[in-house]
Amino acid sequence: MTEQSKFGKKFIDKFTEISIKIGNQIYLKSLRDAFAMIMPLFILAGIGVLINNVIFTLFFKGAILVNFQTFGNYLVNGTLNIAGLLIAPVVGYCLSRNRNYSNKLGAAIVSLSGLIVMMPAVLSATSVDQKHTFNITGYLSFNNIGVQGMFAGIIIGLVATEMFIKLSNIKKFKINLGENVPPAVGDSFLTLIPTVLTLSILAIIAALLTVFGHTDMIKLITSLIQEPLRQVNTSLPGFLLIYSIGNLLFGFGIHQAVINGTLLDPVLIINTNKNMQAFAAGHDVPYIITSVFRDTFGMMGGTGSTICLLIATLLFSKMKSSREVTGLSLVPGLFNINEPVIYGYPIVFNLPLLIPFVLTPVFALLFAYFCTAVGFMNRTVVMVPWTTPPLLNAFLATGGDWRAVVVQGISIIFGILFYIPFMKISETVAMRSANLEK
Repeated sequence: MTEQSKFGKKFIDKFTEISIKIGNQIYLKSLRDAFAMIMPLFILAGIGVLINNVIFTLFFKGAILVNFQTFGNYLVNGTLNIAGLLIAPVVGYCLSRNRNYSNKLGAAIVSLSGLIVMMPAVLSATSVDQKHTFNITGYLSFNNIGVQGMFAGIIIGLVATEMFIKLSNIKKFKINLGENVPPAVGDSFLTLIPTVLTLSILAIIAALLTVFGHTDMIKLITSLIQEPLRQVNTSLPGFLLIYSIGNLLFGFGIHQAVINGTLLDPVLIINTNKNMQAFAAGHDVPYIITSVFRDTFGMMGGTGSTICLLIATLLFSKMKSSREVTGLSLVPGLFNINEPVIYGYPIVFNLPLLIPFVLTPVFALLFAYFCTAVGFMNRTVVMVPWTTPPLLNAFLATGGDWRAVVVQGISIIFGILFYIPFMKISETVAMRSANLEK
């Protein structure tokens, strides 16, 4: 092995090791698990938005339309509009599970309570005619417990759970009532002091921020952490770089979710949810780059847009083994499940195919971004299930815009053409290797 190849192998091994450590970092892993748990609710919200703003508008107008749209509005209220409230206890549960802590439900309850403790006690409201501003108490704002408060829910959920677990492990703080009391009662007293201390500490912080800082933790987290992080990770260069690194890792056998699921999903899902909220309310849709945008135009047939490789193989490959793998992989690929082709073709450690595997999604995403930016197609406004087949997912994700189907179709055609020469090189390498072994 030459010095250059040794250096390349060492670099790849080190890069992979660092990436795995990032993906397995307990807070990021808990965050990834939490989003996976509540994802069905966001998909349900997308269905509600789609029904309200696409299907109902085809058949109803005026007051009748408004009456029918209450259905979708209630779905949005129970999903998107409490996204921050939902994420806090789920993050707490996932972190306690990853910490192997026994009272996972207790950790989730403390996380939820901790988030409410940090909410502002006084809200500023404006009259309907926009002429008067007044303060109200005794209410929680959808702005704080909804999409805007998701990052606050994540951070407070993690902090509250970590405090609760550490305090629970201190023997002096455990009140043991013995074995003669019901288990539920005994467990509640075991964590009584840790619960009191955790929530009291959070309440002191909230009070200090209100009295001396004239602000609250939700606003601070949103302005100092959520928005800067979102702007970096969802800028076009930042998004493409992180996403491409994840895809490159997949080419070396490390699932792309290790990077994308931890660094991209939290901020991309926030963008998706804000787009759905704006679309449901009839407002301008703010973001181009969302989780649905990535899934629709960067994962056609799965990671690496491998539906393009499958079609290219069916049309132009003469290699029997490749065509057999393609035949087995085609149906799953139509539903964006592409592990069979990644490990069976294979793409893993297949250097010729790694190039289009990483670059095809980049070109497709750039093309879709440009088409969206110039107004040729709508922005993504509906969170569709990731298993929705290509072309159909583009139509649904953009609220029924047929132009998105055209954009995705062009991207697939380009991907097929781009994959062909690398597929041929890969087959040539495979045949020569087989001949050498003989």
